[in-house]
Amino acid sequence: MAWTHDAVRVRVPATSANLGPGFDALGLALSLYDDVDVRVRESGLSIEIEGEGADLAGAGEDHLVVRAMRKTFAALGSQPPGLGLRCVNRIPHGRGLGSSAAAIVAGILAARALVPSGPGILPDEDLLGLATEMEGHPDNVAACLGGGLTIAWTEDGQPRMARLEPLASVRPVICVGPAPVRTEVARRLLPGLVPHAEAAANAGRSALLVAALTQLPAETGALLAATRDWLHQDYRAGAMPETAMLVGRLRAAGIPAVVSGAGPSVLALLSDQPGGRPGEPDYRHCLDSLGSIVRETGIAWHISSLDVERQGARVLRPEPDTGY
Repeated sequence: MAWTHDAVRVRVPATSANLGPGFDALGLALSLYDDVDVRVRESGLSIEIEGEGADLAGAGEDHLVVRAMRKTFAALGSQPPGLGLRCVNRIPHGRGLGSSAAAIVAGILAARALVPSGPGILPDEDLLGLATEMEGHPDNVAACLGGGLTIAWTEDGQPRMARLEPLASVRPVICVGPAPVRTEVARRLLPGLVPHAEAAANAGRSALLVAALTQLPAETGALLAATRDWLHQDYRAGAMPETAMLVGRLRAAGIPAVVSGAGPSVLALLSDQPGGRPGEPDYRHCLDSLGSIVRETGIAWHISSLDVERQGARVLRPEPDTGY
């Protein structure tokens, strides 16, 4: 196997899955990123981590980025003699913002980029399946790979995705919870059966949400109705009461808010579209109102106003060699 002599850098976005009613199907890429620099070395494995997950620098072959790279190298047909890895992590871990999906996608893209013939051996259409095999479900990895708004599903055992372009006016705001919640813990709280009426209601709101994010003007108020969920948020509320309380208070104030992924972070979908109806609150007013409500909870939520990441994960030119 021939290896590239230069380091490669991969930038991967945070993602928010579910978006309320789109359980295990909808995902939105966000303008918050992890950067991963990798180069092939003569031997060994070195890992440097700055930011989130810095305590995992000693994980070696068990590090999630490394495991994703190893799986990709196996698909490409060979393992490199050694690897140097440096991660600058900004996506919070265990907060429902797709940190594990980002690590997996980063490892896959970095490994492929280190092999000059990599894209020919492992084309783009194969990346979702490889990432989903590691992540377990396709919603976050689809949004991380594709950017924008994605719909993910499985057909004949294979993950599929469709990418849509959200309206330019959509402004995601995340309230990051102070303590992590493990996805597998949140999933164990879900019932095996749900009432037919609730499933039907969720299907309608999920369809409305796609329209609200891609077609309907903000002043229709469709986003608030479209983000109503019956399938998962109420069942998980007992495990993260602060999250449930914040979502409830924001929605009561007319702000479209949902649990981000498996939580505990909260995603609010605001709009900065001008020209709404007279007296209708604008983006800045809604953001100020959101901040006031968050402060009233007395909980140390971290608020970030973001953009939709529309390009998705990508390989960049790295900084000059730092010797990792």
